Order: sequence, then C-alpha cells, then structure tokens
Amino acid sequence: MKILIASDIHGSAYYCEKLMSAIERENPDKILLLGDILYHGPRNDLPKGYAPKEVIAILSPLKDKLLCVRGNCDTEVDQMVLPFPVLAEYAYLYSGKCCIFATHGHIFNEDNLPPLSKGDVLLNGHTHIPALREHEDYIYMNPGSVSIPKENSEHSYMIFEDSEFLWKNLDGEVYKTYTL
Repeated sequence: MKILIASDIHGSAYYCEKLMSAIERENPDKILLLGDILYHGPRNDLPKGYAPKEVIAILSPLKDKLLCVRGNCDTEVDQMVLPFPVLAEYAYLYSGKCCIFATHGHIFNEDNLPPLSKGDVLLNGHTHIPALREHEDYIYMNPGSVSIPKENSEHSYMIFEDSEFLWKNLDGEVYKTYTL
C-alpha cells in the first residue's frame, strides 16, 4: 500500500492545490494528514492563498482516501465542515516490521513519547521541519509542512511504500529516504 503523508496545510488553498498535484502524480492508496488542516494558528503568519473554504472544497472529494489526526489548530468546528474524520489524537499504522504511531506532535513527541516498542516509528507534523532521527528504541520522522515550512526547509510531504519512506518537495523531488 502506498501512503502519501502530509502535514500543516493551515488553510492555504494555494499549497493545497500543489499538494493535489502531488497526489495526482503519486496516485497513493491512502493520504494521511497529520493535522492543522484549515486554520493558520495565532503563531503563524497567514500562508499564501489562505482560503480555508477552498481547502474544504479541494480535500472533500478525497474523503474515501483520507486518514487524519487532529492538530493543535483543528477544532470541532472544522469537523462540522469536513466530510471526513479529523479529530483523532493519533492513529496506528502497521508496516509488517513495526508499528507507526502517527500524531500531530503537540501532545506526543520526542519529549513526551507515546507507548512504543523497540523499532517503532513516531510520526509527527507540528514543527514544520522535516526530520529523521534514529533513537535507541524508536525512529522519529516528520514530513515537514505543506504550507509554512520552517528553518529554511522546503514545502514537503512523504511517501511510505514497501517499508520505504521518501521525503519529497511539492515538485516531487526526493531529498531524503529511509528504509525500515
């Protein structure tokens, strides 16, 4: 199964359209959004093309492919306007080799670990910084941000397929890989 993983759209229709182009190019079986879908949050400047209603219209046709976890900017009001579930704090994915604990990152993160077994993956968004860190007992990964990347990182997403993770910019160029 091929999964496209993205985080932190923050209401940017401009970057959501670019993500849609990536989705069309990648043709994933599922799309995992790691939160902060519609609202930009008080700590961030408005992203380019801020138009949450347009983001709703862009993502809604994909409702059968979307898996989502709640970000710190996602609310019950967002759930009322989105036709797919967005309020789960975390999701478990199983790769056959390990468990992937997917969450936004504002609750469970490298400083506050969820229950993990040795070799599991902690997958977060929230920081807007792509990351891959191998710890003694687990692996930490972050796809970065679709709309508001930080620390000079690129607008990015990840692909997970056949035990391999690929970090890509929105143009589809691979800039980091990891195999479980």
